[in-house]
Amino acid sequence: MSPTTDGRPHKLPFVVLVLSAGTFLMGTTEFVIAGLLPEIADDLNVSVSHAGLLITAFAAGMIVGAPAMAVATLRLPRRSTLILALVVFAVGHLVAALVSSFALVLVARVVTALATGTFWCVGALVATTAAGPAATSRALGMLLGGLTVANVAGVPLGAWLGQLSGWRGPFWVLAVLSAGAAAVIGRYIPADERREAPSVRAEFAALRDVRVWLTLSAMTLLMGGVLATYTYISPLLTERAGLPDGAVPMVLTGYGLGALLGTTVGGRLGDRRPLATLITSAGTTTLVLLLLTFVSTSPVAAVILVTLMGMTGFAATPVLGALALRFSSSAPTLVSGLSGSAPNLGIAIGSWTAGIALTSPLGQAGPPLVGTVAAALTLVPLTALALMRATRSDTPPPQPRAAAEQAIGCGTQGIG
Repeated sequence: MSPTTDGRPHKLPFVVLVLSAGTFLMGTTEFVIAGLLPEIADDLNVSVSHAGLLITAFAAGMIVGAPAMAVATLRLPRRSTLILALVVFAVGHLVAALVSSFALVLVARVVTALATGTFWCVGALVATTAAGPAATSRALGMLLGGLTVANVAGVPLGAWLGQLSGWRGPFWVLAVLSAGAAAVIGRYIPADERREAPSVRAEFAALRDVRVWLTLSAMTLLMGGVLATYTYISPLLTERAGLPDGAVPMVLTGYGLGALLGTTVGGRLGDRRPLATLITSAGTTTLVLLLLTFVSTSPVAAVILVTLMGMTGFAATPVLGALALRFSSSAPTLVSGLSGSAPNLGIAIGSWTAGIALTSPLGQAGPPLVGTVAAALTLVPLTALALMRATRSDTPPPQPRAAAEQAIGCGTQGIG
């Protein structure tokens, strides 16, 4: 499972593919709710807007839970933590499928979000350690690919199943699949090989590096900009571009395919030229969102730009995750958890701001304009990272830190 060291491309370890299947389940459960809200509201005797709290609760659980669970499970073996997260994930879906109380379903969603955040932050560490420093971004791109495939295939299939069997059907299926995934991970994920006991103090000490916060800020801004636009893409396509309602799923499939391509290409390029890849991604995403603001009255332009938005925006995500882990040095677990919180924080703030813009005189052009500003602001922390890299390029890293990074599989090569 050791990566090659001669600089030639090599296949990612099988464990990365296994973990990607887990992130597919996590992505499906996060987004499938949107297509089932009317059925859930009717069955649980609440309004559709009230049922929408199930989405908000999951996002809040991810924002708070990912770093909190990263610290809480710090001393557990990583394989055991992944299995435990999937078991809790399965139980959360079983509870939601069995109860008739909206409050209990809401609690189950929060618990599921905590399990999702735990799986992501630990799975990212296992995947990048297995892939090695030369393929960190590629490994994270594969994990994010699982989330993207969930949008392209898992969410539509879940919505279709919900129409056939009721909204509880997808919850039963996800519970069964996650239990199976726990068994597969127990079989294929290697035992933890950490050389020393992890330290909570060291995890928090890693946050003193300003580069970690610059990277997390870039995650928040870029994902906030893209998802602020995506949240209200349906009214833009139907009311502004004039597309029929039936065409919206096809356009969103194009967005998902673009995002899958973006994470794949971004992961490959980011291992060699991280900052160049990030600045290019942020710059092109800003341009795409700006064009979407002004020329989305054309149906053809709108379809093309929505696909490009997925591709350019998601090209940065595996690279940002890889840099966050690298900057966190020998204590990456908490930073990995924060890497799960940062995009969700951006989504929450961005979608809220975009909703205000949608009701303003800007109308359907408001959300992509909000996204444009957020994506443009991403260039601020990225430029700061580039300037810091330039000032440090002639200074070799201290030997103890380099040794610690090697022990966890984080590289010390240049990031420009």
